Amino acid sequence: MGEDVASAPTEQRSRRREVSMADVAAEAKVSGQTVSRVANGRANVDPDTRARVLEAMNRLGYRPNSAARALRSGRFRSIGVIMFSLSSYGNTRTLDAVASVAAEGGYSLTLITVESATQSDVSGAFVRLVEHAVDGVVILIETHRLGETELALPSGLPVVVVDSSAGYEYPVVDNDQAEGARLATDHLLDLGHDTVWHISGPLESYAAERRRDAWRETLEAHDARVPRVLVGDWTAESGYALGRAIAADADITAVFAANDQMALGVIRALHEAGRRVPGDVSVVGFDDMPDSANYWPPLTTVRQHFDRVGSAAIRALLAEIDGQGPGADRLLVPTELVVRESSGPRR
Repeated sequence: MGEDVASAPTEQRSRRREVSMADVAAEAKVSGQTVSRVANGRANVDPDTRARVLEAMNRLGYRPNSAARALRSGRFRSIGVIMFSLSSYGNTRTLDAVASVAAEGGYSLTLITVESATQSDVSGAFVRLVEHAVDGVVILIETHRLGETELALPSGLPVVVVDSSAGYEYPVVDNDQAEGARLATDHLLDLGHDTVWHISGPLESYAAERRRDAWRETLEAHDARVPRVLVGDWTAESGYALGRAIAADADITAVFAANDQMALGVIRALHEAGRRVPGDVSVVGFDDMPDSANYWPPLTTVRQHFDRVGSAAIRALLAEIDGQGPGADRLLVPTELVVRESSGPRR
């Protein structure tokens, strides 16, 4: 019994000993410098050699010492993301692209969601990210309340903002909301409709504001009547509720909804009221969600490239981290109209 007790600490020490970079090098039959390059995400490693080193790391259970690595390189290889909502289709698609490009560059993500897009919440999230030791921060918040006053963040970290109206000193990346709304409104007017009704997103949303303003400006440029704005909350339920009022007005022949989900609710309300789409009312959405082509009828909509926005945002941030500076103070990713069966000539 005494022999077993005496040997246990030795066994525990053996099991607990951290695997070193030298252990990985010996296992993969490469130099320690090669292991270091792989561990730090450097590109100048042969793909087969990289695969062999990674396999050795996994087999031995090697865990890079991030603190020591940061001291050597001046980098934590970590990006912080502050996000308002994970339920938004656009936000999740953008986050996917951010994560993918960050991983390609050898960076991990630390995500913090905030309850509201206020100065205090965002600043608090920023401080928490600094405590997590990140090299830069992407702020992904679709409301424009942050634009009412200058966003004051602690200095010293590169920041890129996605989808905001504020004139920050940081780079801003967004889909071209105004261009998309113009395309949707022009399309319906070109089909012969006298005017276009608009179901807007929430008033506090910057994206909704840009689409709403561009819709109004387009109607005015065509000398068309500007109807009162109907305000939804991005959900199909709000589109349905507003769609019932639209269905009751025989003079309405064209509707531009600020997102596809609200357009879906409008189409349901019109069908229930016996009004044909597009025979009686044409409907256009915004986003081009994957299900939009399977609505009945298939939805004409504006395609946003959330993947391009996320990629552009993280590349701009990595350029800042590398000391190269952003490619532009404000980058707008073009949108495009996708014409399907929910829009047609006025009859």
